[in-house]
Amino acid sequence: MSVVFQSAAWKKLVFAGCVCLWACQAWAAGDEAQESAAAKSLLTKAVAHYQQVGDKALAEFSRQGEFVDGERYVFVTDTNGVMLASGGPSVVLIGRDVSSVLDPDLQKAFKDVLKTPESAGIQQAEYRWQNWRDGKVERKHVYFQRIGDRILAVGYYLPRASPEQARALLDKASKALEQDQDGTLESINNLKGGFLQDDLYVFVVDVGTKRYVAHGTNLRLVNTDFSKIKDPEGKPVGIPMLEMIKKQPEGEYEYRWRNPVTGKIEHKHAYMRKVGDFLVAVGYYNG
Repeated sequence: MSVVFQSAAWKKLVFAGCVCLWACQAWAAGDEAQESAAAKSLLTKAVAHYQQVGDKALAEFSRQGEFVDGERYVFVTDTNGVMLASGGPSVVLIGRDVSSVLDPDLQKAFKDVLKTPESAGIQQAEYRWQNWRDGKVERKHVYFQRIGDRILAVGYYLPRASPEQARALLDKASKALEQDQDGTLESINNLKGGFLQDDLYVFVVDVGTKRYVAHGTNLRLVNTDFSKIKDPEGKPVGIPMLEMIKKQPEGEYEYRWRNPVTGKIEHKHAYMRKVGDFLVAVGYYNG
C-alpha cells in the first residue's frame, strides 16, 4: 500500500514539474513573440513614414521619439553599408561603413543583407551585438526592409538561450574535458574561453570532494561546497544533483537561479552529465 502511494505521489510530483516547465517555456515563447511583433510593427511604421517623406525621416529616426521604443529602435544603412540613421547607441556609426566594426564572420552575412532586392519585403536575420544597457554581447534578432538604396531595420535582443543550445554547450564541455581536463577547466574559469554564451555557462563539480572546480560566471564559487548550495527560496540544489549523478550518467534538475544576463531570479532547467570524476552541468533559463 505504501509503495503504491509513493508511486502515485511521485507521478503527481513529476507531472506538476512538467506542467511548470511547460508553462515557463510557453511564457518565454510568448514574451519573445511580443518582442518580435513589436519590432516588426515599429519597422512597418518606419517604412511607411520613409515612403512618405524620404530622407527627411533619417533625422527623426536618429533622435528620441516615436521611432524609439525601449531597446527597440530604427536604424538605416545605404546599400554600401554606411550607417545613415540610428535611434540607439549605433548613432555613433552614422557616416561610417558598418562592416568596419563587424567581426569577420558577420561581414559576409552583412554584405548579403545589402544585396536584398526591394521586392523581397520584410526580411529577418540574427547576429550578435553589444547591448548598450548591460554592455554584453548578446544575440539580436532583426527585421529589415529595403526601400530604394536604403535598408531600414529594427532589432530586439534574445537574452534567453534555448534548450538545444544548452545541450550543445554541455556536449562541447564534456568532450573538451575528456580530451584536456586541466585546459578545459582553465578555459571555463577564464570566462572568455568559449564556454560562456549569452545566459548559458558551464559549471563543474568534483563528485568526490563535492566542490566546484570550475564556474562559468562566478569564480567565487570555485572550491566551495556544492552540496550546500540552495536556490534563493531555500530549495536544495547541490545535494539532489549529486545524488542523481551518482545513480545515473546523465540527469536534469529544475530550480531557480539568477540569470547573469537579465539579472533576475528565474526558473532554470539544468542538464548534467558525469564525465570521469566530475559532474558537468549547463542550464537554460525559462523565465
